[in-house]
Amino acid sequence: MIDSHAHLGADAADVLERAAAAGVTRVIAVATTVSGARDTLALADEHDGVYACLGVHPHEAAEPGDLAELRALLEHPKAVAVGETGLDYFRDYAPHDAQQRLFDEELALALELDKPVVIHTRAADDDTRARLVDHDGVVILHCFSSPPLLDDAVANDWYLSFAGNVTYKNAYDLRDCARRVPSERLLVETDSPYLAAQAVRGRRNEPAYVVHTYDFLSELRGEDVRTLADANATRAFGLA
Repeated sequence: MIDSHAHLGADAADVLERAAAAGVTRVIAVATTVSGARDTLALADEHDGVYACLGVHPHEAAEPGDLAELRALLEHPKAVAVGETGLDYFRDYAPHDAQQRLFDEELALALELDKPVVIHTRAADDDTRARLVDHDGVVILHCFSSPPLLDDAVANDWYLSFAGNVTYKNAYDLRDCARRVPSERLLVETDSPYLAAQAVRGRRNEPAYVVHTYDFLSELRGEDVRTLADANATRAFGLA
């Protein structure tokens, strides 16, 4: 199994050991700042089966750091995606115009380097849609939680990645989306250390717990999500 989106911390070695014991053999480790991108890439270099997704989160858009350095880091062979990037009008930690400029720059970077782009979007569906429908590269909507974007995602062959919140008891709309995603576009993630699945809710999330979301989605969809989502992530991120 692959955890297609995880934020790893200082105890990454122990976390990855537990993940391997649970059958999670590959993890996409995600950065949200340029300085974090350095650490994430070093972690990927140190551990087999760990790959890096490097970008600047919309919360950091007011002071995004050196995007030229980010570009250089993305040249590394274990850097497999740009992100997470996007728009977040819910928290509003950065001005909308700054978020939009940063998003546009990271989308251009993904195209230039021919890498998939991993999208964070919250309360910004219209502006997110307007940018992504014209993007010619691979799009991954991480921690999918925007049902109004489902039809666009299906029409444009974007990948939808589901986290533990799809297992929550009142997540009716999200589960409906998870049923409707084409099999070849479904991904599974933890978004750890956040959003632990219902079976382990209340604990700090980690890649080992992605098994709960895989199994929930397999039952929901009536198909072997472990096999298909593993193949999808391998294809989407260009993994060996």
